[in-house]
Amino acid sequence: MNRIQAIVLTGLLWSTGVVCSVSAGDDGVVDFNREVRPILAENCFYCHGQDGNKRQGELRLDQRQAALDRRAIVPADVAGSVMLQRVHSTDADLQMPPPNSGRTLTEQQKQTLQRWIEQGAKYSEHWAFTVPQSPAVPVVRNTAWVRNPIDSFVLSRLESEGLQPAPEADRAVLIRRLSIDLTGLPPTPQEVDAFVASTDPMAWEQLVDRLLSSPHYGERMALPWLDAARYADSNGFQQDGDTWQWIWRDWLVSALNQDLPFDQLTIWQLAGDLLPDPTTEQKIASGFNRNHLLNGEGGAIPEEQRWVILFDRMETTATTWLGLTLNCAQCHDHKYDPLTQRDYYSLLDGFNRVPESGTPQYFSSRIRVAAPFLEVPSAAFLQRQEELQAAINMADEQIRAATADEFQKWQEAVQVTGALPGGDALPAALKLLLVKPAADRSAEEQSAVQSELRKLFDQKVVPSMKDRVPAIGQKEQAAGRLAEFRADQLPRVMIMSDAQPRETRILNRGDYLTPGDKVEFSTPAFLPALPADAPRNRLGFARWLVSGQHPLTARVQVNRMWQYFFGTGLVRTSEDLGVQSEYPEHLPLLDWLATEFPSRGWSLKQMHRLIVTSAAYRQSSRVTPELSLRDPENRLMARASRFRMPAMILRDWALATAGLLDVRIGGPPVYPYQPDGIWESLAITKERDFTYPASSGNDLYRRSLYTFWRRTVGPANMFDASNRQACRVRMTP
Repeated sequence: MNRIQAIVLTGLLWSTGVVCSVSAGDDGVVDFNREVRPILAENCFYCHGQDGNKRQGELRLDQRQAALDRRAIVPADVAGSVMLQRVHSTDADLQMPPPNSGRTLTEQQKQTLQRWIEQGAKYSEHWAFTVPQSPAVPVVRNTAWVRNPIDSFVLSRLESEGLQPAPEADRAVLIRRLSIDLTGLPPTPQEVDAFVASTDPMAWEQLVDRLLSSPHYGERMALPWLDAARYADSNGFQQDGDTWQWIWRDWLVSALNQDLPFDQLTIWQLAGDLLPDPTTEQKIASGFNRNHLLNGEGGAIPEEQRWVILFDRMETTATTWLGLTLNCAQCHDHKYDPLTQRDYYSLLDGFNRVPESGTPQYFSSRIRVAAPFLEVPSAAFLQRQEELQAAINMADEQIRAATADEFQKWQEAVQVTGALPGGDALPAALKLLLVKPAADRSAEEQSAVQSELRKLFDQKVVPSMKDRVPAIGQKEQAAGRLAEFRADQLPRVMIMSDAQPRETRILNRGDYLTPGDKVEFSTPAFLPALPADAPRNRLGFARWLVSGQHPLTARVQVNRMWQYFFGTGLVRTSEDLGVQSEYPEHLPLLDWLATEFPSRGWSLKQMHRLIVTSAAYRQSSRVTPELSLRDPENRLMARASRFRMPAMILRDWALATAGLLDVRIGGPPVYPYQPDGIWESLAITKERDFTYPASSGNDLYRRSLYTFWRRTVGPANMFDASNRQACRVRMTP
């Protein structure tokens, strides 16, 4: 069952008592966004939506006036509405959806459409495309259960369904739950005992604050960001060259620990390089959109690969911040969301200014990096570079000392260009160079010149300077060691830059070889316009996202916070809040959180604290038979949800429990144990050595966050992890 079918079947299941949601409002009015739009989006918009290239019969059902003009819908006139006639028809030539489409409407869905038309067929703008307004906090009967406004919203819904929240979980369970969520590390037995025994009424809040202040908080919260950013330590494809993008990863962990406000986190990652006098950190932050695959194959066409990267960059940015799927608009107008192909390429223009070729230009024995990049030398690198440079300087001193006398003689010889100072005599060795031009010489003079030349070239060859001065060879060797060291060891993190503006054109069917109309940067027309004084580039776009008047950004982020702490978002489809998304089970709560986020200074830590101090978060996960029947997926939040611990966290817990975990933070990736032959199987040519460089000592037991992530084959001990080849914001069970 797909997600839309799950929604529209809700009303049908209600009649059997399986779920507790009702399909119409309390007043009996059909809710267009909740009940009708999902039916139309799933069954009708593909052929009768905004994509003119695929539209059938010149009929649009995504716009009310267009549907009325074609009399597909006649408000309050069931018999006169052609859409209903076709929906109820049994004639294969007339029936809608067509029998061969693979889509059918249930009787419940047909009745929903009929009641909607009877009530006037009113359309509403998609709920996610309107700026959220903070709703009033509901008044509930069981006020003793409420710890903050989140609980009022949850409890209000439960009370309307005749349900009660689960009791609070055991304290030992709670401290483990919170530790998993905020640091990804287990509490010590002593910490568990102390919390269980505490009678301090603020013990939970104190525990929350301590874990939020832990340096391991940033490591835990970085994991979903790494999946969204498709972060890896290599480029992918056959050569799968290594990178230094771990520098961006370390910046991210630090930024999360410092609680860099989300609006700044957004601006820095999307356009840190475009800020006035950007700092090194801001430039590194822009590496978010350089965490893409990079094709270094011999047959790769640079311009084609550049467009592949551009498309990936658009999809990653849209999924992460807008919660929309834009990729189909590469080739045509979006079939469901109100996004045109022109909208797509107009937005892409802001990303089409990076001076990149699409393939790596910087090579070393193992590294493949594409410009633009930023050199970020570490203290250890600078120390080693100084040592290697010292060897070169020492050789220089030895060379100068050994060649001082010869250099003086050579200098005296070559400085003579005519008569010597104070006289008209010339050194005999230079007489040959000062004879008359050949055309003016007599035969005897010409013979004399040739005789002198023969004498010159018949002389014994003087030993080379390198043979006579060993320090010269030593210097060359030292310089070679320094060059090789810089090539392999000087970290170069790939970043963004707008140094190469390009003309952007709409690509016919998404083919870079068939450009069409020229476009200028702009944001999608169905969303609020960019302010008139905003720069028309990535910086203007990033600021627009977090302006506070954007309908999607805050909703997308708080929905993912809910997904993080409860297993499933308030909107299940956290990657897509567009027309085909699931209707939120708790829309008022979603909008309240979305307005609360910017009002709290876009502080991630404050929002996380708000969620984990709620009574809803502290519930037991025990399932009663009644809840199992009425709300099997726990969408109403009458208990705590059960969901899998991520493999990376499971490994960290195992190491910590065994007393082996090395909790050092940051640095280059490490290579823990893995079965033999996994990397080696990638070596189909001799161009690249894929021998696994297993770590030793404590590096074997670093947190999983720091495990080297090869795109062509992920870490062998992380079975449910993203492959990091594309943006991923939701793990499917």
